[in-house]
Amino acid sequence: MGELRLVLVTGLSGAGKTEASRALEDAGFYVVDNLPPALIPTFAELCAGSAHVDRAALVVDIRGREFFDSVAAALAGLDAAAVRYEVLFLDADDAALVQRYKESRRRHPLVPVGRISDGIAEERMRIAPLRARAQRVLDTTGLRPAELRARVRALYGDEGAPRLAVTLVSFGFKHGVPADADLVFDVRFLPNPHYDPELRPHSGRERAVAEFVLRSPVTRRFLELAQPLLDFLLPHYAAEGKAQLVIAVGCTGGRHRSVVVVETLAERLRRPGFPVDVVHRDCDATEAVAEVGPPDGPGPA
Repeated sequence: MGELRLVLVTGLSGAGKTEASRALEDAGFYVVDNLPPALIPTFAELCAGSAHVDRAALVVDIRGREFFDSVAAALAGLDAAAVRYEVLFLDADDAALVQRYKESRRRHPLVPVGRISDGIAEERMRIAPLRARAQRVLDTTGLRPAELRARVRALYGDEGAPRLAVTLVSFGFKHGVPADADLVFDVRFLPNPHYDPELRPHSGRERAVAEFVLRSPVTRRFLELAQPLLDFLLPHYAAEGKAQLVIAVGCTGGRHRSVVVVETLAERLRRPGFPVDVVHRDCDATEAVAEVGPPDGPGPA
């Protein structure tokens, strides 16, 4: 059980535990929210016995009500089992916490009816022993959510871990735009291999089709413009705390032009810190639907 790294995320309600847990999850931690403290030693034992979990995080806070008072006994159980763990305590000043409650329009868990400030005061008193045991105390006063996530990733993320996971998706507009796309490029203006009888049965992953599309000065100019734009955007998305970016590239049927562009952009965008995954959503459709367009040009926009 000594190889398991376990982080207990706790602190005041409204101090940012949800954002911290999301950042830990992005950093590769197996995260469980609001587990009854009495089950913490059992959870650690299960994780330690798993070949797939070497880092885990538990969010423990006052929402556990009467169960919260058993945290000390749970930590004693971890100590007895020689589990390596640390407590990350998130704090903020009263004014910031009150403001966050007002903005979210949520009640304090200890004061469903009454003043938010009274709930904060009671929570500080009840959670003080756990704060005293914390190896790290992070004051989130004045931090934006992206800044908090960046702080947590800096503390717990592996050096060299992906800052932003990029997925390039080729698709056909006739089948619909991917619902999870963050950026969409329409490449239906590029030369269309569909109108070459020899190329029509093949996909954009094959060399002859790729050469046909990339031979065009229009395609080359598009790539010359698109790559610097994405080179500019990726670090800024990562700095804002975005963990995944989906870039969708569409042609009419999703079988030729979009596939070629996605494969080409993927080669150019891959770099340390920005792994690129490629998905050809409509390329392998069982029915090869003909792309629509006039015989002497690309399909309709």
